Amino acid sequence: MKTLLLIGMVLFAVFSNSSFAQDRSIRLNSLGFVPQSSKKASVIGEAKSFVIKSVADKAVVYKGKVSTTVFQKDVNQNVSEADFSSFTKNGRYYLETPDGTKSTEFEISPKVYNQAFYTSMRAFYLWRCGTSVDAVYNNIHYSHAPCHMEDGYEDFQDKAGQRRDGTKGWHDAGDYGKYVVNAGITVGMMFMAWDQFQDKLSKFSLDIPETAPGYPDFLKELKWETDWLLTMQYTDGSGKVSHKLTRKNFEPFCKPEEDKGKRYFTDWSSAAVADFVAMMAQASRYFQPYDKAYSIKCLAAAQLSYNFLKANPEDKKFVQGEFKTGGYQTTDEDDRLWAAVEMWETTGNPEFLKDFETQAKAQDFKIDEDWDWGDVSNLGMFEYALSKKEGKNPVILKTIQKNIIDVANTIVLKGAADAYGRPMGGRYYWGCNGTIARQVLNLQVANRIKPQKIYIQTSQDAIAHIFGRNYYNRSYVTGLGINPVMNPHDRRSGSDNEVQPWPGYIVGGGHTATGWNDKQEDYSTNEIAINWQSALVYALAGFIDK
Repeated sequence: MKTLLLIGMVLFAVFSNSSFAQDRSIRLNSLGFVPQSSKKASVIGEAKSFVIKSVADKAVVYKGKVSTTVFQKDVNQNVSEADFSSFTKNGRYYLETPDGTKSTEFEISPKVYNQAFYTSMRAFYLWRCGTSVDAVYNNIHYSHAPCHMEDGYEDFQDKAGQRRDGTKGWHDAGDYGKYVVNAGITVGMMFMAWDQFQDKLSKFSLDIPETAPGYPDFLKELKWETDWLLTMQYTDGSGKVSHKLTRKNFEPFCKPEEDKGKRYFTDWSSAAVADFVAMMAQASRYFQPYDKAYSIKCLAAAQLSYNFLKANPEDKKFVQGEFKTGGYQTTDEDDRLWAAVEMWETTGNPEFLKDFETQAKAQDFKIDEDWDWGDVSNLGMFEYALSKKEGKNPVILKTIQKNIIDVANTIVLKGAADAYGRPMGGRYYWGCNGTIARQVLNLQVANRIKPQKIYIQTSQDAIAHIFGRNYYNRSYVTGLGINPVMNPHDRRSGSDNEVQPWPGYIVGGGHTATGWNDKQEDYSTNEIAINWQSALVYALAGFIDK
């Protein structure tokens, strides 16, 4: 296959290499800032004022005062804030305090997020399973040969030794397994990005292979995953969906094509079935303009599995048994809720609307501030709140929209109170960087219901935190931003001969404010995963310049 070149690698080189000359006591978004965006830096120690200087001639272009210094316990630092949001002139700059301390250089431009979006979205192409991938980033060649072409065996579906096609899809994380439940939140968020930012995404080139002729590149990449998801539905006509397709044990650190372990379709779970329904309903809706036959196929698969869910209302969890790979066990009430509203949005059938509203009431119309694959009810609530279809219960709609606004306001307050603009405040756990990015979805949905400038500003502050305005003064994304992650828990990066890891991937982050370790073996803080990655893609998609 033709080698695919990543555009704009000059930016990659600048962001990755210029960072070492700056002082660590000023932390800001190393990607840069959109002209009309929130522009803030966290300054460690004592400073009363700051200036912004042009890189070209060192001329002062902006003067400002820093905020009162505050002590933040979780990072054990005295921190003040330099806010230069009112400065909007395009160019390349750095921030300097009176003692001569300088920040890393940054750019102000409408296109500062384009390269990061391109790279983080292209990361899904580099995650592809069942094919070769090939790309050049910053003059480094990243590739692997076709992998896992024997996916997968049906021994756990009472067909010992038999194999059916389970190829395609994305590797899930730092391992090479494929999991339906984690695909749910991933695909769900990315379809929501398409729905909300289609005007920007529809013509955005990702330079990926022509695997879905006629599709925009963004949807082309999603179809690689939905092609695999369709293979996860049982072939017996029941509507069951396998929970995952993996080996019995995690593979060693090897290249994808070197992983020769036998991989199996597992038993089903009701959460996997429900997530499958939601994703197939979305696929039917969004792919319809580009491939009517495929759209019909997706909806038929969704309807079959929805009928199975209705006939089997019990919460059937996946039992690991002989498997030691990712469990992704979860209760199914949130997944069923999401499935119902996506079926309604696609078909308009009032049966699905009734199912959603009944389940939403049972869950007290709750909106989560802090959420991931284990609770996707937000995806259902957001779809309902933003839908333009007729027939919604006005009281339920008003309640859900109010709860969305209330949670968004809480996120804003937590971000404003944190020394580094972190909208989760002081809560840390496995994968919390993904949640920081995912909170942008909460904020963008709230902004569509009740437009508020502060929702967009807090969204941009969340992105800033990921790309350098944080305790470490580092980017949490490989290959992008200031002093980025170098040793992710990723079998491709760990098995090739390159020093630089595969680019564009966000890592999970520390379980405390100072607990992140940029070490390959520390999977609990430094792994990559599709659910966190889709959140990053969504967060950036809202701010690219078409």
